[in-house]
Amino acid sequence: QVQLVESGGGLVQAGGSLRLSCAASGRTFSSRFMGWFRQAPGKEREFVAATRWSGGTTYYADSVKGRFTISRDNAKNTVYLQMNSLKPEDTAVYYCAAQPKRGYWYPDYGYWGQGTQVTVSS
Repeated sequence: QVQLVESGGGLVQAGGSLRLSCAASGRTFSSRFMGWFRQAPGKEREFVAATRWSGGTTYYADSVKGRFTISRDNAKNTVYLQMNSLKPEDTAVYYCAAQPKRGYWYPDYGYWGQGTQVTVSS
């Protein structure tokens, strides 16, 4: 079992920044990847970013590339999503996830956090 708890969401003006955190506990070593997804009202859950627990390669959706950065602190079992130059279209509930069942970009993971709301005003 893996437990995930997100934090750091909030309301920010366009152009601003937020940093989301995802604290993981349990059998985190069983998941090679950690991912961030988001879901806006009336839309499907979409991939945002992913990273390997072991470090190295990171992956991003085209819509956030160059603005968002995913990172991890293995000692704290925490994954971060630094979001800069935020746009109103980034408004969504953001979820972290562990243990992908297919590719890291599919919203088909074994474990999900409860989500944190990010609202970007224009």
